[in-house]
Amino acid sequence: MTLRPILIHPDPRLKKICTPVAAVSEEMRALADDMLETMYDAPGIGLAAPQLGINKRLIVMDCVKEDDATPEPVVMFNPAVTWVSDETNVYEEGCLSIPEMYGEVTRPAEVRVSWLDIDGQAQEEQFDGLWATCVQHEIDHLEGKLFIDYLGAMKRQMITRKMQKLKREMARP
Repeated sequence: MTLRPILIHPDPRLKKICTPVAAVSEEMRALADDMLETMYDAPGIGLAAPQLGINKRLIVMDCVKEDDATPEPVVMFNPAVTWVSDETNVYEEGCLSIPEMYGEVTRPAEVRVSWLDIDGQAQEEQFDGLWATCVQHEIDHLEGKLFIDYLGAMKRQMITRKMQKLKREMARP
């Protein structure tokens, strides 16, 4: 497994719609392993392939945050939301591609998602709470959408300027 660099917004690769994974191959499984390792190391609770500059419909997540709890990693190839609840939740979201920045986002409180698992088997599950927010946030990445796209223009511009400054600082020797 390999830690991979995470793209920082603004980056045009984060705004592209991703292509479906044609087959769950050894290469795709290795990518999923790298993504989980990168996500845990960051640390984060979700990561999408485009955040690593890979234009594929692949996300990983694990919303178990307690130190003494058993991790529950989930790998989703070609995830799709098949149902959303009328009820909504508001979470203060962050993103590994927008470090140290947060904003309140309203999303459906519950969602049902279908996907292919690490073995290429079809899965479908209903998520609520933090898991529902996380899976929707990560699937948004596959559509070229970031959590800041849900925020007002002023807040979005402020965050984007801060990220541009961060990238300039990171580029300095």
